[in-house]
Amino acid sequence: MTRNWRPAAAIALAAATAAPAMAQYQQQYPAAPAQQPLATQASVMNLDTRIVALERQIADLLRAEEENGHRIVQLEGQLKQQREDSSARIAVLEAQLAAARSVPVQSVEAEPPAEKPKPVVAKADSSPKPVVAVAEAETDPAEEAYDAGYNLWKAGKYDAAIGSLRAFTSAYPKHRRTSWANNLAGRAMLDKGEPRAAAQVLLANYRGNPKGERAGDSLYYLGQALVKLGQPAQACKAYAELESVYGDKIRGEIKGLLPKAKSQANCS
Repeated sequence: MTRNWRPAAAIALAAATAAPAMAQYQQQYPAAPAQQPLATQASVMNLDTRIVALERQIADLLRAEEENGHRIVQLEGQLKQQREDSSARIAVLEAQLAAARSVPVQSVEAEPPAEKPKPVVAKADSSPKPVVAVAEAETDPAEEAYDAGYNLWKAGKYDAAIGSLRAFTSAYPKHRRTSWANNLAGRAMLDKGEPRAAAQVLLANYRGNPKGERAGDSLYYLGQALVKLGQPAQACKAYAELESVYGDKIRGEIKGLLPKAKSQANCS
């Protein structure tokens, strides 16, 4: 009987002693929270997926809006150019019509035939005297069209001048004034503050017709445009090309401007 009691008492005593220690351990080291349910994790992942999709849609909308804005700017530029070209063509046509209407017609009475010295009295001639129409020398409509663009440029109406000169070159591509018109269009762009566009037009005028009457001038003003674009070294090449190709044939006004232009570009 004594032998059976001792093991039971030892077990009871160990359990009583371990209970407070276990409670203290649980207070110091609380149990980890239960794992998040799988349904909650799936909801979070689904929400993340929706957010990513929404961000992509927003990015696509912004990109489409930028592209539409760019297209609108291009269309506005094209419409503006079409209006300028139309205005220029109308100005050319009006100038041509005005020139056609302003040709005067002069009437000159024919001299009466000399009377023979006869004693008899000559009968009075009651028939109307003939009238001879004399027209002035015909004017060149192409010259008048170029003059219209020149006058617009001289008045500082650069957009209208550019449109008028472009209309001239379209209507008279083989006329001697075409070289003048292209050069003046480039100068108008330069005066307007568009050196890049001016450089393209001036270079095309020189390359397209190097024997044109204003091809040399275009090389000079090409150098001026390049200086404004911050490319003095390229401007010096344009001036060197001008002197090499045209030499003594450089127009006097351009020849007088060339030394100062080379100095401004620091040409050697």
